[in-house]
Amino acid sequence: MELIQSFSVDHTLIIPGIFFSRKDNVGGGFVTTYDIRLRRPNTEPVIDVAAMHSLEHIIATTLRNDADWKDEVVYWGPMGCLTGFYLILKGDRSPRDIYGIVLKGFRSVLDADEVPGATAVNCGYYRMHNLEMAKYYAKNFVKYLEEHKDDPCIYEYPRSQRPVTDDGRDFYDS
Repeated sequence: MELIQSFSVDHTLIIPGIFFSRKDNVGGGFVTTYDIRLRRPNTEPVIDVAAMHSLEHIIATTLRNDADWKDEVVYWGPMGCLTGFYLILKGDRSPRDIYGIVLKGFRSVLDADEVPGATAVNCGYYRMHNLEMAKYYAKNFVKYLEEHKDDPCIYEYPRSQRPVTDDGRDFYDS
């Protein structure tokens, strides 16, 4: 079975940032998936599950209520590895083009007094939220994004340097 695109990226080299993951043609238009990575995979501790849940609720609410972006947002949700989120938008934009809305989403966590939709009626597991830890992660990511705004490394997946055989195949050392 062929590896899906997101598993084909060398996770030992990924740093926090906003990355293009894939573009799909859906119904005659495009949707683009972005990798919003807060933690270095397999290096830093993952995001606390309850904090991740709170980040999901707050940022999804912010994105889907933003006057300029609400009609473009298809999905905002956590990665299974708990190192970041996926953002799926209609259209085809570069990671730099979505920097502002991603920053706005994480800043909204810092201003939150409560987690929207954190009730038994609105949420599948409303008791699993941690607003204070969500603020901790958001504060660190906002600071990181602001400090690295002009660094191309936070917008482009790192590339592995692998030798290529004479017949053009990638060489993988065991």
